[in-house]
Amino acid sequence: MKLLPKFNLILGLVLGAGLAIAAAVSHQFLQSDAREEVLRQARLMMEAMRSARDYTTKEVKPLLVNQQEHQRSFLPQTVPAFAATENFDYLRAKYPDYAYKEATLNPTNPRDRAVDWEADIINTFRNHRGNSKELVGERDTPTGRSLYLARPIQADPPCLECHSVPRAAPPAMIRRYGSNNGFGWQPEEIVGAQIVSVPMALPVRMANVSFQTLVTYLAAVFVASLLLLDLVLLFTVVRPLRRLSTMADQISVGQMDMPELPAGGKDEISVLAGSFNRMRRSLDRAMKMLGS
Repeated sequence: MKLLPKFNLILGLVLGAGLAIAAAVSHQFLQSDAREEVLRQARLMMEAMRSARDYTTKEVKPLLVNQQEHQRSFLPQTVPAFAATENFDYLRAKYPDYAYKEATLNPTNPRDRAVDWEADIINTFRNHRGNSKELVGERDTPTGRSLYLARPIQADPPCLECHSVPRAAPPAMIRRYGSNNGFGWQPEEIVGAQIVSVPMALPVRMANVSFQTLVTYLAAVFVASLLLLDLVLLFTVVRPLRRLSTMADQISVGQMDMPELPAGGKDEISVLAGSFNRMRRSLDRAMKMLGS
């Protein structure tokens, strides 16, 4: 194998290995960054729902309490969990793949009852009480991979006004939801979890597109670098060595009348060319001496 193809093979293997390592690291980084972006969205949504709960507690509930007592009816709009869920439903009308739920093991409103995977999250909070304030995970959904963020719901004193025993709850609430569900909560008990679900398909797809673009550019740089190095190698190494090889071949058949090789530089090729010129001159003188 000639020098240039051999050089291309070695350099191709080295640069190819570097390209593969760079691609693997970049893919891992982009996927991790996409997941962090989804998690940031989930945390933003969680804080938005907490804000909706706080607004209901501080601003809406005081305004509706008198109306609720006057009408002797129960207004679910005074319940922070109901308000947050209804608020999110307006967002979900435009973004149906996003979800928010205040999943509860024993809810008053049947729509808040935890399904299997949500119950597992709640039980995790209950089993690791005090050690876990937030859970993050991924799960498969009919629309693709989804990331969920969950935080525990604790039965604080305001909650127990309606959820301790049926006789302590507002009669209007009993008439609306019945007395079979949503009771028996204990102080500071973990009764549920706020769960936000955010689809990962779009961020992951964007990460994959960015990865493909990056790999394309890296491959283009790889090819351009290889071609540039080939040109440099051709003019600085291969052509001088080719001239040396041609001269050596001519000398081997007795042809001494050839111009000397250029040897003006200080690199190894120039030093070799100078040495070869001296050897040719010495051999030429020796041949003339023998001939005389």
